[in-house]
Amino acid sequence: MFTGIVEELGHVTAVEELGDASRFRLRGRVVTEAAKHGDSIAVNGVCLTVVEHEGDEFTADVMAETLKRSSLGALAVGSRVNLERPTAVGDRLGGHIVQGHVDGTGTILERVPSEHWEIVKVSLPADLARYVVDKGSITVDGISLTVVEAGADHFTVSLIPTTLALTTLGLKQPGDLVNLEVDIVAKYVERLLAGRGTGE
Repeated sequence: MFTGIVEELGHVTAVEELGDASRFRLRGRVVTEAAKHGDSIAVNGVCLTVVEHEGDEFTADVMAETLKRSSLGALAVGSRVNLERPTAVGDRLGGHIVQGHVDGTGTILERVPSEHWEIVKVSLPADLARYVVDKGSITVDGISLTVVEAGADHFTVSLIPTTLALTTLGLKQPGDLVNLEVDIVAKYVERLLAGRGTGE
């Protein structure tokens, strides 16, 4: 489990095509400190498994399904990525509960700068809109954010200078894809309420 508090901005150092999958080599000094084979690291909000670790780099295999359903398929050598290790039991939950299971992708539609923050508008797939509410939580490229406004086909978030400086959202421009993970609590509530309607 993750919390959506990005630990560092890393980058892709190599991409190997494997037919029905890709192997990424990524650099991140913080997340590799005690990394070992089999550990999980979130890359732009996608939970990946460490295959190899050497120095401040690690490799992870990404299957075709993940490449298709997330923005990881667009990564290339030099691409910047948000990195986060799983939260440890007993640690503070600084963001919200994030699984690292991307629900879909959105597109940056608009950036409106202000003196001390920036409003970013992101497209929202129709099948995810029901899980997104004003002042609720959403994960964008692995970053736990509070929704400012939830529309039928978009939402907006307000980014503080720290988020702009230390994550990929400071670099993304209109037209760029981002990974989206909605609040898991909303999905569980929906399932429970659906069960009540059938007498379960």
